[in-house]
Amino acid sequence: MFDSIAPTYDRLNRLLSMRIDKQWRKNVISLLKKQQPNSILDIATGTADLAIAMNKLQPEQLIGLDLSEEMLAVGRKKLKAKQLEKQIELVKGDSEDLPFENESFDAITCAFGVRNFGNLRAGLREMCRVVKQDGQVIILEFSKPSNKIFQKLYYFYFFNVLPFVGNLLSGDKRAYTYLPESVKAFPSGDEFATELKESGFKTVLCKPQTFGICTIYQAKK
Repeated sequence: MFDSIAPTYDRLNRLLSMRIDKQWRKNVISLLKKQQPNSILDIATGTADLAIAMNKLQPEQLIGLDLSEEMLAVGRKKLKAKQLEKQIELVKGDSEDLPFENESFDAITCAFGVRNFGNLRAGLREMCRVVKQDGQVIILEFSKPSNKIFQKLYYFYFFNVLPFVGNLLSGDKRAYTYLPESVKAFPSGDEFATELKESGFKTVLCKPQTFGICTIYQAKK
């Protein structure tokens, strides 16, 4: 599914999020900046938007991992255009079976990817395994707004406008029907924080963004 929408993925993201997604990524980077990690793994990197943005932190090692070869291909074109091929490495891999040794990274990020894990707990435990002791995992993911009026508007947009526009521009109705369904089914807020703690993380902070449209989870090992 992600292979099929890769060519239009970035353009649709900007359109459907009204570019607010760029600010959410900046907020993730602000949290990382306080830590100044030397090694970062970006899981479900997609077309490498977050990995490219994190390069400004100048880590010694920055790897983006994704299961979709077509998404990675778009990402590699972006790296080449920005002359970042030496600074960022993109690899194909499964988030639930990471090809890295225990405690390999100072920090791990994942933007809009954990809800796509086939086995959520397995993916979170893998993150906990490969992040260093006292390292952190920062996850940016869609959530459910708490305000009932805003929530109704949000769901109307998500279940009606988004699939229509997504299908119109990408030709893949399934992908943009899957998106709102996966968000609604995904545990968010305190429920997801519990998942993180039960996967091995010591502390978890939840930071809602833009009326709770999405949340940044900061988990420390």
